[in-house]
Amino acid sequence: MKNDDPEHPACFGILEQVFPKGADGLRQSPERCMNCGLKVDCLREAVSGSDGDRVREEVIDRAYRTGVISFFERWSKKKYFRSKLKKETERKPKE
Repeated sequence: MKNDDPEHPACFGILEQVFPKGADGLRQSPERCMNCGLKVDCLREAVSGSDGDRVREEVIDRAYRTGVISFFERWSKKKYFRSKLKKETERKPKE
C-alpha cells in the first residue's frame, strides 16, 4: 500500500516495514515504530485489505499447526480468504 499523505511518514501502512516477520516467523513491530504516535493507525492500515488477509492466513496456519483448529476449519477459512483475494484482484483495473 502506497502512502501519499504528507502528514504520515513514508513507511505508514506498509506491512513489511511496520509489521515484518521476525527470525522466528512471527510478525512484530520494529523498535523504531514503538514511540511513533501513529503506530495504531499505521498498523490498522497495514493489515487492512489483501495484506491483512495474508496476516490472517498466517494466524490460521499457526493455529492449525498447534492443534487449535481442525483441518476442515483451516481449509474453510483459507478458502474464504483466497476467494476474497481473487474477487479483489478481479475488481482492480489492469494497468
